[in-house]
Amino acid sequence: MAGKTLLRTWLKTCLKTRLTGGKALTPAVVVACLTGLALTGNAAFAATRFAPPDYIGSLDPNLIWEILLGGFVVLSFLAAVVVWVVSAFRRVQRQQLRRDTFVSSAFNHLGQGVVILDADRRLLFCNERYLDIYGLKRSEIFKGITSTGLRELRSARGTLDAESVEFFAHPMPKGSFVATLPDARSVVVKVNPLPNGGFIGIHEECTEQRKLAQELESTKKFLEMVVDNIPVALIVQNVEDGRYLLANRGSEAVINRRREDITGLTTEDIFNAREAKLIVSRDQAAIHKRGMISEEHPISTEAGLRLFLTRRVTVLGDGGAPQYLIKTYEDVTDRRQTEARMAHMAYHDGLTDLPNRPAFMQALAQMIEACGNVAEEFAVLSIDVDGLKEINDVFGYAIGDKVLIEVGQRIQGAAGGGVVARLGGDEFGLIIDGKQPQGGRAIAERIAELLGHQFSIDGKSVRAGVTIGISLFPRDGTDAAALLANAGAALFRAKATSRGSISIFEPEMDQQLRDRRLLHQDLSAAIHNGELSLHYQPQARAGQTVVDDDITGFEALARWIHPSRGFVPPGEFIPLAEESGLIVEMGEWILRQACVEAASWPVPLQIAVNLSPAQFMHGDLVGLVHSILFDTGLQPGRLELEITEGVLIEDFERGLALLRRLKALGVRISMDDFGSGYSSLTYLQAFPFDKIKIDRAFVTNLGHNPQSAAIVRAVIGLGHGLDVSIVAEGVETQEQPSFLAKEGCDGVQGYFIGRPAPIGQYAGLIGRTPAVRDVERKAG
Repeated sequence: MAGKTLLRTWLKTCLKTRLTGGKALTPAVVVACLTGLALTGNAAFAATRFAPPDYIGSLDPNLIWEILLGGFVVLSFLAAVVVWVVSAFRRVQRQQLRRDTFVSSAFNHLGQGVVILDADRRLLFCNERYLDIYGLKRSEIFKGITSTGLRELRSARGTLDAESVEFFAHPMPKGSFVATLPDARSVVVKVNPLPNGGFIGIHEECTEQRKLAQELESTKKFLEMVVDNIPVALIVQNVEDGRYLLANRGSEAVINRRREDITGLTTEDIFNAREAKLIVSRDQAAIHKRGMISEEHPISTEAGLRLFLTRRVTVLGDGGAPQYLIKTYEDVTDRRQTEARMAHMAYHDGLTDLPNRPAFMQALAQMIEACGNVAEEFAVLSIDVDGLKEINDVFGYAIGDKVLIEVGQRIQGAAGGGVVARLGGDEFGLIIDGKQPQGGRAIAERIAELLGHQFSIDGKSVRAGVTIGISLFPRDGTDAAALLANAGAALFRAKATSRGSISIFEPEMDQQLRDRRLLHQDLSAAIHNGELSLHYQPQARAGQTVVDDDITGFEALARWIHPSRGFVPPGEFIPLAEESGLIVEMGEWILRQACVEAASWPVPLQIAVNLSPAQFMHGDLVGLVHSILFDTGLQPGRLELEITEGVLIEDFERGLALLRRLKALGVRISMDDFGSGYSSLTYLQAFPFDKIKIDRAFVTNLGHNPQSAAIVRAVIGLGHGLDVSIVAEGVETQEQPSFLAKEGCDGVQGYFIGRPAPIGQYAGLIGRTPAVRDVERKAG
């Protein structure tokens, strides 16, 4: 009974412990207890069964029950211990499995590749990201694979880099490096040793990050290069404490020290007290304005005192408060000097350094304003230098330029404080105050006397006179343009009278100017109204006598028959056409008419046409000549285009290119008025002319001027040396063609050979009888 009580008490205790949350009793323990009870009963039964009867009978029944119950308890306890140990072991296994699963899952979800090696460099673990980075498969990773085996797999996959091979060649690898894979990807590898002698490696792909870092570094270097090469000094300051944050290399002219040395310094640390105070006050003004402030001021530099243009710009922060002050310093010393020179050049003549036409007009306007309210008089003189063209022809433009300089100085010497200007070319202007016209005439006579003496230029004795026109204020005009125009009208009258004369403006001279303007308007209409015509002057081979068989061609010359004025000399309307630009339209008409005419001649003589420099500057001259030749059917070799050096003076390269293109059409190119300019020899060297025409000024003086004869001989010899045909213009006497033939000149042209006339007068020379020509004209 006591055993049963003990068993019940123990069972109750166990159940109570279970029910109260204790872990001492489990279903397995209960089963074990029951099993133990059964085994104990069986043992007790066996003991009583095999014991001697007398022994069994002598046993106390209570003792038997206690033995049975004790055995049951012992066996139950042992069974419970076994069951508990087994259960605990399984529980630990399950927890370890869960931990392993969690860790593996966590590692496999990392963005970095993870690989763990033991002390023998055998693989203990690698996550999926590691396999993805290097293109490996889990099935390829066998138990016990080493780091060498992993690199061999990577080599087979084409993902092994040289950096990894070199890094893991060391016995104790530690640290980090960037691996560049063959496919241009970049991987950051960090290797750390483990306490057990193994290693853990973290592999993180950084292709994009590295690319961005490289781009950022490139951008940074680019910006630094740009900032350093900005052609102005650049400085950035922090507004709060005034410390310098950035300065480029250009600033070292300004701060007189290396830019690295000023970072973190203030203005007071860099400049002396006086300069610093001035700079700080200007900085504060810019910060207060919150905009840009520009000013120019001198700064002492290693190169001396220089003028700088300083710009200050305030940069606001996110809150709207001034945060940075950007300052640029630009050395404008040379620019301002250049601007001063340009300003001087804008109002001064480049050759004589006298005031030019705009400056003269400005001075004239100021003089009118000053004298308008006080009833004072002054005179305006328009002065033209005589003989300058001849000086240029004989001695060249270099001497002619020096003559102009000397003329300007002599006019200044005679002007007595008046305003002297070079108005252009060989024309000078002068403003003289005082009683008029006596004062103006007296100065004009003094100038004429001073310039009447010979000039000694580079050892050469030259002479140049002046012709002068005078207008008076206020009698002849109350504005600058009118006074200068009337002085020009007086000069025009003086030239018409005689070179070297002095003329004071008269009202009828104004009418002459108006007539000139009207003539210009009429010329524009004449081109469209059929008032222009062509005359033809023959050219012939040079000889003691000239016969019809010697005629080689004609030069086409424009003539104008005005409806009311009658014949207008070419010397009047050709300059008008040149000045107004009408020469381009007129030149096209002349060229087309001359080609049409020449194409109809039975005898294929040459036809020469003058081209103006303006035709080279405007329009497609080459295309025009080509189309005219095509339209008229004239053989290109029969057309000779005559140019002056003015074609090449305006734009040498462009003019030369156009001449070469014209030459490529098959036409002949002739240089007209050779010897009248200083650049002719240069042009002969640059372009293979077909013909050179000696200027009439040298031919006219043959027999009177030994220099002219020497020049003609020299030109003929030059032409023969260059294999160029030489034609002399202005042949008017029997002696001239004889001299030219003797010297070997190839051709002649002038009144002695034939005057310009309608082609009908030379019908026999071109193979057409006058009668046939009249019939054709009527039929046309």
